[in-house]
Amino acid sequence: MADKHQKKLGRLLRVRTLQLDMVRAGEVAAQQKVNNEEALCARIAQLAQGVAPTPAPKPGSATTLIAAAHYRERLHQSAFAAERRVAEAQRGLDTARAATREAKRDQTAIEKLIERAEANAARRAMRALEDMPAIPKKRHDPC
Repeated sequence: MADKHQKKLGRLLRVRTLQLDMVRAGEVAAQQKVNNEEALCARIAQLAQGVAPTPAPKPGSATTLIAAAHYRERLHQSAFAAERRVAEAQRGLDTARAATREAKRDQTAIEKLIERAEANAARRAMRALEDMPAIPKKRHDPC
């Protein structure tokens, strides 16, 4: 019976370890997504700063001003969308971190069950040794 229990706990531990590894991989992917989105947001901000209107000694053509204004507007829309994507990626990262904590908690619970089962088995073995009848010493009469 104890052997079946140990096998079952061993299988559960392997499954929980695999789940924990998968969840950790998901957390790493979520962190990379956050980093990529933040880098994209920074790049858009840099581009928007590059086309910001500056005082010029001579005015450019109207089409150039219109094109720059249109480009700035598109960059601002992209920056707003990038900020939303960063917030969404951050929420995904928070969810992944919570899942990692839960998976680690589950794995730790299984490890504790295994330790408890091993301690119980050791106590049973000690009791069995204590309950064994004493071996009488053979005493020989002086020859």
